[in-house]
Amino acid sequence: MDYEIMMNGNVKIGERAPDFEATTTIGNISLNDYLGKWVVLFSHPGDFTPVCTTEIISFARANTYFNKLNACLIGLSVDSLYSHLAWIYDIYCRTKIRVPFPIIADRNGEIARKYGMISNNVSTTETVRNVYIIDDKGIIRLILVYPMNVGRSIPEILRALQALQCADENNASMPANWAPCEPVILPPPQTLDSLIERNNEINQNRNGINWYLSFKQPQNCNLIGENNNDNMQNN
Repeated sequence: MDYEIMMNGNVKIGERAPDFEATTTIGNISLNDYLGKWVVLFSHPGDFTPVCTTEIISFARANTYFNKLNACLIGLSVDSLYSHLAWIYDIYCRTKIRVPFPIIADRNGEIARKYGMISNNVSTTETVRNVYIIDDKGIIRLILVYPMNVGRSIPEILRALQALQCADENNASMPANWAPCEPVILPPPQTLDSLIERNNEINQNRNGINWYLSFKQPQNCNLIGENNNDNMQNN
């Protein structure tokens, strides 16, 4: 068996997120503590580094928006607890921004390897910038991986979270560049009768291009954060 496959986890969308117990900047936690809430679990390469600092600040500023979506942020790196604490305290002293979510001290890399956060071709010790959106039932719904030298777009992570929740709520799919409260894609018809009915509806309402692509307005529309960089940066 390939060493990297053996050592690094290979979690996939649709699978149950591997549970863990961890020491963090707010105390000990386990992933199972968060059942009933959505979780955005993200890793960063190292404390006191420039790109990671901008990300932690941006996640902290957006924390309220994630909370309003019944979602909790959890950060992780292989740095020590004391390094994490010194780093976020330095951020607080210099910016007055308090990091309100836990950052896991994964010193032995156990969680990082379980989730596949370490890419041996890049580094055998540092985590790359992974993001896992885990739903309220503990299922992995989305995975993003960024390289060490490119910071994440927090508005995009928020948009993706809202898209997943809206898709669940409306039994629908999201079109390219979807933003909260914009139309969503209806499931395609499964019978000839429903196909004909769908095309009649499109001709009447102008809500699609053909039976296989039609839209509706989502229910329970939520404009949390309004997908706006300025709103998050000014919070």
